[in-house]
Amino acid sequence: MLERAPPRRRDAAATRAAILEAAQSQFAQAGYDRAALRDIAAEAGADVALIKRYFGGKEALFTEALKASIRPDRMPEWDRATFPRDVATMMAGAPHEGRTHAFQFLLRAATSPTTAPLLNVAVQERFLAPIRDWLGGDDSQARARVLAAAYIGFLVERLIRSEPLQGRERDVFIDRVTALFETLISDA
Repeated sequence: MLERAPPRRRDAAATRAAILEAAQSQFAQAGYDRAALRDIAAEAGADVALIKRYFGGKEALFTEALKASIRPDRMPEWDRATFPRDVATMMAGAPHEGRTHAFQFLLRAATSPTTAPLLNVAVQERFLAPIRDWLGGDDSQARARVLAAAYIGFLVERLIRSEPLQGRERDVFIDRVTALFETLISDA
């Protein structure tokens, strides 16, 4: 059982945000079926009744946690000229703790028959559609799907590896991944 966080001052927006953050943490650790609303509320320092008030229930909370984990607002920051090398360099490094946690949450969602359909909707709306729009051009939907699959594959590799690459291995990795992503964003 989780240790209850100290009660917070009355601030609906802050309480809602704390519940959402706790939900992401609990769903990442336990999965949808084993995560308990009382544990989420305890981690957030809130009453379990507030989950129903702010989110309507466990499924709606999970859906909102999914949406918060997939951040399409980062995509407009991508520069086509530097994107391939930026991604390759990031993937050669060590996992970022916060992003790793969010990715574990998404992986758990993908492996549950209960949550996989919810994840599919969130991925379509918040991940593939913005990539498709960013790519533009012919066959942008198919190209977005291939780019997303490669990106996710490299995230998994980095998560499993857990240490940054070094020396010649790092240089070769960055060059090859850069070339791959250059091809993936090309309209040719």
